[in-house]
Order: sequence, then structure tokens, then C-alpha cells
Amino acid sequence: MPMSLRMTQPASPLAAATSLPIAAASLLRPAHGDADLIGEIAAGLLAPAAHCSPKFFYDGLGSKLFEAICELPEYYPTRTEAAIFARHGADMAAAIGGGGTLIDLGAGNCAKAASLFPLLRPAQYVPVDISRDFLLDAVERLQQRFPQIAMTALGLDFSAGFALPASVRAERRLFFYPGSSIGNFTPEQAVAFLRGLRDNAGADGGLLIGVDLVKDSAVLDAAYDDALGVTAAFNLNLLRHLNRLIGADFDVTQWRHRAFYKADAGRIEMHLEARAAQTVHWQGGSRRFAEGERIHTEDSYKYTRQGFVDLLQRAGFASRAVWTDPAGWFAVIHADVIAD
Repeated sequence: MPMSLRMTQPASPLAAATSLPIAAASLLRPAHGDADLIGEIAAGLLAPAAHCSPKFFYDGLGSKLFEAICELPEYYPTRTEAAIFARHGADMAAAIGGGGTLIDLGAGNCAKAASLFPLLRPAQYVPVDISRDFLLDAVERLQQRFPQIAMTALGLDFSAGFALPASVRAERRLFFYPGSSIGNFTPEQAVAFLRGLRDNAGADGGLLIGVDLVKDSAVLDAAYDDALGVTAAFNLNLLRHLNRLIGADFDVTQWRHRAFYKADAGRIEMHLEARAAQTVHWQGGSRRFAEGERIHTEDSYKYTRQGFVDLLQRAGFASRAVWTDPAGWFAVIHADVIAD
């Protein structure tokens, strides 16, 4: 969490979908996603090992559930990262300088970036998030608190790469990507994604990024499967969101949350597991799930400090400073673009 980006772009999105009888199709909910979105989701659901991009966690309810997750005692990343910012924020500001363009990826409620405004003093703040309505509400409130900062909200999916619009200042762009969301990519995907940020940053741009570090598996397992079941609700809400996007008929009560750390792969995996055999329908297709069959919804890779510094180098960024908590559970890294 937050946004893992298992992206699938099939050449013929619905080619493998099982056709539904006209009578059955007429009973489906309306689909609110466009054809490309329906095709992307359908391709993942129809894959031999079903999967769905975790970007679909974040409808309005999903965004609120993630806010709740960040308050849980088991979910250490948010408070650990916040403590790093509190302890080292002045050093970060000295290294980065004020008056830049702060581009906040996966901004959510914008709270993390807002806590740095007094230190970084950005000339422009550009929050980017897939949950557009949630983002716009947050930015409207934030603009009232900081009227001196120009704000340009971008409601879009940045996971597959994007180009910044002309409304975003070109000078001293700093991409802010906190919360360890980079772990939602495989390492190779992470390199490709960061190269895209480098291309958008410009020669005087940089990156301030949060990275979750390797630690005891019991700590990791608890963080993604909390005692109150908030993470389970967050994972299950993805099915509710899919029902709306593709007109599916997932019965959320027939699925359970599964999360665990795979040490050999260096990642947390989250899945939704069918409690009983069932057939799920959507606009243009269907799939039969056996009892115990899973939909893979998220990966969250964990890194060593040096391992991520090396990854940044491959992506065209030079690490300038690394700040960690005393236990070494989490890192915040400042990096500059490597000149061509």
C-alpha cells in the first residue's frame, strides 16, 4: 500500500472473456469505466493467476480506509516516515532549497506534503492522485490554509507514466513520493517508472522518496493484516469498486483477505481468496473461481538501503542524502537528476 501498480495492457482486452447469454447480461449492473479500463481489469481477472492493479483500491471509500490504516498501531510506515520528516525536515529543506515546484504523487489527503510547506516553501504545489474527487476536496481545504502557494491538482493515473501539463512550472521540479509506494512496483518496473519521473523533472529537478526497508517478517505480516481488520476491509473494497467500474457482481461476503511476507521474493503479497466456488460476471465476460482461488491485488517490495540507492542510479538519479529512523525500518532519500 498505497498504490501497487500491477499493470496489464492486453492487445485485445476482451478477447478471452466468456460471452454471456443475453438474459444473464441484462441482469448486470451498468459499467462506469470506459472500454480500455474494462479491458484492463478483465484481462487481469481472466489471467491464469487472476490479478488486479492495486490502483483500484482508491475510490472514495478506499481512500478513507487507507487513511484509517495509517492510524493503526501495526502499520508502522506512516508514523515512522513522519518521525523522519519531523527529525530531519530542516536538513531536507537545506539540501533541497525553497521556491521549487513540489509534485506530490499519490497525494491522497495531501497531509504529508502540507507538513513540509513551512520548510520547503514551494512556489507551486501539484498533487496527483487517481481518486480525483477525494483529491479536489483535500486541495480546496489546503488552499484556504496556504493561499500564498499556487496549487494545481491533477486527478489521473500516473502509474503507467505521464507528461506534466503546461500549467506546471518547469523550474526546479521536485517529485515527492512518500509512503513506500515505490514498493508496489517490481524492481524493474520501479526503474522504468523512475526514469519517467527523471524525464519530467528537467535538468535541475529531483526526487524525495520514501522507501520501506527489509525487517522482521512478523512486523511486516502484522502491518498488512491488522487485528481490527481495516486492511481486510480496504482489500475487499476493491471488489466493490470493480462492481461499479466493470458492472461486475462480486459478492464481497464470499471473499477473504490474505496477506503475507515472501522472504525469498523480498515482498509482501496481498490477495483476495474465494470462500466458496462461484462465478463472477461483468460486462462482456465472466470467470468461474474455485474455493480457495485467489485474486492477487498488491505487492509491496522491501529494500536494503544500498539496494535502493543502486536502483536510483539505474534510473538516472544520484542519491544526495538518506535519512532513516533509529531502528532502520524506513528511509527517506533525496536524489538529483544525473546530467546527460
